[in-house]
Amino acid sequence: MSINVSVDEQLEIIKRGTESLLVESELVEKLRKGVPLRIKAGFDPTAPDLHLGHTVLINKLRAFQELGHHVVFLIGDFTGMIGDPSGKSATRPPLTREQVLANAETYKEQVFKILDPQKTEVAFNSTWLNELTPVDFIKLASTYTVARMLEREDFHNRYTSQQPIAIHEFLYPLVQGYDSVALKADVELGGTDQTFNLLMGRELQRSYGMEPQCVITVPLLEGLDGVKKMSKSLGNYVGIQEPPGVMFNKIVSMPDELIWRYYELLSFKPIKYIKQLQQDVAAGANPRDIKIELARELIARFHGEEAAAGAHMSVGNRLADGELPEDLPYKEVQADNELPIAAVLNRAGLVKNAASARNLLENGSVKVDGAVVQKEFVCELGREYVCQAGKRSFARVKLVNRV
Repeated sequence: MSINVSVDEQLEIIKRGTESLLVESELVEKLRKGVPLRIKAGFDPTAPDLHLGHTVLINKLRAFQELGHHVVFLIGDFTGMIGDPSGKSATRPPLTREQVLANAETYKEQVFKILDPQKTEVAFNSTWLNELTPVDFIKLASTYTVARMLEREDFHNRYTSQQPIAIHEFLYPLVQGYDSVALKADVELGGTDQTFNLLMGRELQRSYGMEPQCVITVPLLEGLDGVKKMSKSLGNYVGIQEPPGVMFNKIVSMPDELIWRYYELLSFKPIKYIKQLQQDVAAGANPRDIKIELARELIARFHGEEAAAGAHMSVGNRLADGELPEDLPYKEVQADNELPIAAVLNRAGLVKNAASARNLLENGSVKVDGAVVQKEFVCELGREYVCQAGKRSFARVKLVNRV
């Protein structure tokens, strides 16, 4: 099989939305051979649910797949039991074998909403790592020094602040790098937080007499707050298995300044088309309409076209006597900083007073973006929310800076 797309065209597609490409000249040489490259990306199944931030990397795998390259979706069932120390300030608790395998099955089900299952090789790194003998592990450990390990930012920070580093954590980048040896990877993809581990693959391939892989890093997608990376624990995420209405409202309510970042990293629309949308907004088009278009594209990807078409009428909030109206009232609440939900409801006029808001919260009668919230829920500046207080009081509410 040969690749019929020119090197320049491939590079344009590959580099879209990437953070770094190491080393571009080497990748050009690999592409010039005109044969499918082996593209590897590893996922430790540490949690069963994926959000849009995870799909940035999977989208890049899809781009390679559509160009005709061979994609290896590597499930780190072995490394998942070690626990990736990347970015961690403390030793990560290892998962059990049962947890890893259960999460892995959920991962596969979700990623094939993006990747073509018929063209995707699914591999488990326990296949070769379980075969390594103690002598093999000693040989692997001998390829790197403790001093080099401590150059890694998270290890360095923990070492200098006297936070413990377990010996097995040093093994993680080594065994991830060995995956590239076992799979004979030409290219490995990962998030920017994985750069050290990805480069380890290059070094180990050299140590084992192989041509080193190229490394492509993709950005960590900002969450709906526009500040921190998307994370379920931070509550700023859009889960790909969330109901269509919830996905719709979260995406449409995101700050306008995130629109083009999300289009670049999540949309499959051509760059030319996205640039036209930018021109439309600059000429006066409503940014909300642009967000609706993106929401429908993403919902269709994960739930189907029918769900995408009706998502705007099933935002997740329901009145006792029927659907939320399509044309929700819009309220702006001025604030200097984030506000508790009780204060937001009061200032938006959705309740009579602060006491009413507290009573509704205690009774579980307040919803934000379709989910029941408690009094601890905080609304952020710049975010737009669908708020419902009781059975009949609702609005789209946005916190704006006090003038």
